[in-house]
Amino acid sequence: MGEAPQATFAGQAQVLGVERFEPANRRRLSAPALRTFAAIADLWGLNEEQRRLVLGYPSRSTYQNWMKLAREQGEVTLDVDALMRLSAVFGVHQALGVLFADAREQLGWLKGPHDAPLFGGQAPLSLVVSGSLDGILQVRRFLDAARGGVYMPPNGLDADFPATTAGDIVWR
Repeated sequence: MGEAPQATFAGQAQVLGVERFEPANRRRLSAPALRTFAAIADLWGLNEEQRRLVLGYPSRSTYQNWMKLAREQGEVTLDVDALMRLSAVFGVHQALGVLFADAREQLGWLKGPHDAPLFGGQAPLSLVVSGSLDGILQVRRFLDAARGGVYMPPNGLDADFPATTAGDIVWR
């Protein structure tokens, strides 16, 4: 009886979809992701300490070096954890843009107290800057659920949209 063929690491990466974790892909994504994060962090009014917490709390010199390289279009390679954190922040930012008509409303929701049990009366931003990936992901999941109609009332555009009725369905 012959042995089962062994897949190579590259083949496994393609099958599992983890080629995005390879150093070349992380290097390609890291500087643009950092520049995008800087713009969002500016919009949200995050200080340097909060930005470092979002990124997994790299040392101050490491953080400043990453940002310098990113601003200068240089090469930087973030680890998978930092890229996952950035992806979650981008998801939070995108969801806020879908749910709220303007930046003032987005920031108001993010920085204001919230009575959902997840937030315990605190601002959702406090979870984002807590230093844990899970905190960022919890806010992202909450907003994704809100986009699906759970937790929050629809935004102004959707609130005025008439509901579909049986008469709207066309059978062919």
